[in-house]
Amino acid sequence: MPINNSRLVTYSPAYTIVPTYECFNRCSYCNFRSEPGKSPWMSISNAESILKPLQSQNVCEILILSGEVHPHSPRRQAWFGRIYDLCELAFSMGFLPHTNAGPLSFEEMQNLKRVNVSMGLMLEQLTPTLLNSVHRHAPSKLPEVRLQQLQWAGELQIPFTTGLLLGIGETVNDWWETLEAISDMHQRYHHIQEVILQPHSPGHQQTFDAPPFNPHQLPEVIFKARQILPPDITIQIPPNLVKDDLWLLACIEAGARDLGGIGPKDEVNPDYPHVQEQALREILQPAGWELMARLPVYPQFDGWLSGELQKLVNRWRKTLTPAFLV
Repeated sequence: MPINNSRLVTYSPAYTIVPTYECFNRCSYCNFRSEPGKSPWMSISNAESILKPLQSQNVCEILILSGEVHPHSPRRQAWFGRIYDLCELAFSMGFLPHTNAGPLSFEEMQNLKRVNVSMGLMLEQLTPTLLNSVHRHAPSKLPEVRLQQLQWAGELQIPFTTGLLLGIGETVNDWWETLEAISDMHQRYHHIQEVILQPHSPGHQQTFDAPPFNPHQLPEVIFKARQILPPDITIQIPPNLVKDDLWLLACIEAGARDLGGIGPKDEVNPDYPHVQEQALREILQPAGWELMARLPVYPQFDGWLSGELQKLVNRWRKTLTPAFLV
C-alpha cells in the first residue's frame, strides 16, 4: 500500500475468534496458551452467536487466531477442520477472514486460501540461539519451518503478514537479518502486506523473566526497518504496546503506517487493552495524521482471491463510508 509518504495511518476494524488456546509449544514469553486438552474448542454455534451482532458494527476482519495442535497428533485433522469451518462461517456471514494458526502444511495453506483473504505468521526472530532459551520447548519455532511458511504463501499467492518480536533474547543484528530475510522473500513473490514490529510486553502468565522492550527504541528500529524493507511493505506497530502517546507518534514519524487489527481484546497480549479508534484519532489528529480503516487484504492483492472472495471484498470497498475504502 503506497502510503509511506502520506499522512495516513491505517487500522483494521477486527474481531478475534480463538478456536482453541491449547498449544503444544511452550514459549516462555507466551500469555496466550493453555495445556493441550485443557482448552475447549470453540463450537460453530458459539462462533455464530458471537459473529451475528458484529454484522451491524462495521467489523470487516475476523482474525482466526489459534494455538497449535501437533502436526502428528491424531487430533490435527479435526483441529484444522474446525479452523476451516470457522473461516467458512465468517465468510458466509459477510466478514473477511484472516488466519494465523502457526505453521501449516502446504496443503493446509492451500485449502485455507479458499476461505481467507489473507493469512499470517510471525517469524519472531530467525536466530537459532533462541532454541536454547525462550523457544527451548517450542518445536514449531524452528526458524527454517517459519521461513518455509513465507515461501509457501508466496508460491500459493496468499497475501501475508509477518513480523518480529523484539526483546526476547536476540541481538540488534538479528533484527536486521530477519528483516533482510523477509525482504528477500518478498522480492521473490511480492506477497508480504505488512511486517509487525512487536515489542515484548510482559504479562501475568509468562515465565520469561525479562523487562519489556523499551518503546523508546522502537522509532530507530522502525527507521532502519523502513530502509531494509521494500516500500510496498507496510510497517505495523501495536499501539497498545506503546503506552506513551509521544513515542507512538515518533514511531509513525519513523515509518510505521499501520496499527493492526483493533477489537475488544488483544488475545496475544491480554494484559494490554487495545486502544480504540476514537482514542487513536485524538492522539493522531493534533499531530496532522489521519486514521483510516482498511480491509485485511490490500487492493493490489485482490486479483489473487477466488471469485467469491473478490465479490465480498468489492462489496466492502464499495458500500462502506470513504474512510473504509483503503
